[in-house]
Amino acid sequence: MSMTKIGEMNAYITAPATPPKAAILVVPEIFGLNEGIRRKCDGWAAKGYLAVAIDIFWRFAPGVELNPDVEAELQQAFGYFQQYDAQDGVIDIETAIKAIRHGLAGHNPVAKIGLVGFCLGGRLAYMAATRTDVDAAVGYYGVMIDTMLDESHAIANPLMLHIPTADHFVGPDAQSAIHKALDAHPKVTLHDYIGLDHGFAAEMGNRRDDAGAQLADGRTEAFFAEHLG
Repeated sequence: MSMTKIGEMNAYITAPATPPKAAILVVPEIFGLNEGIRRKCDGWAAKGYLAVAIDIFWRFAPGVELNPDVEAELQQAFGYFQQYDAQDGVIDIETAIKAIRHGLAGHNPVAKIGLVGFCLGGRLAYMAATRTDVDAAVGYYGVMIDTMLDESHAIANPLMLHIPTADHFVGPDAQSAIHKALDAHPKVTLHDYIGLDHGFAAEMGNRRDDAGAQLADGRTEAFFAEHLG
């Protein structure tokens, strides 16, 4: 496990003990490459994947690590979210995909890549599915997906979305719109989590719901096993 650079962007990389069966690109929440995101990478590496997490705020807050359970840091993260341009996120994801497929420093090229994102990263997982050639994507409690459903026709590779029904950032109307647009899409799988809130699958902290996180993470692992080979 190490911090490195992909271009000018900070990235956290964890390699498995044996040659990777595929790569998992982890796109964080609005809290940066914090311990929770690093733990997710380490978990994927333990399952045999080359895991790479990217610092999506590198343009204006490189290296930031925030704790959502600390009110001041939560508000700082909301401020970064307001500054952030999701179009830049797609560029960064494309840059990371290309780097992984060509071989990151010290690592052999990996052809098959899955992407998993959380919150803002969940929105970027959807955008990656519509705008990049990532082999499979998973979004946890992605925000603002309901505003981008006109792009759903462009989803060419498998996409899974985890939707907590009590998400206070993604309300019932938004959830309904997502289901209406995507339930019948042949490449999309949606999972609802009744009564759970935004952040339920965080690795640590007050937001985590163990049962919900384990269910969603198990579905994600099976999804990548199926689609990444």
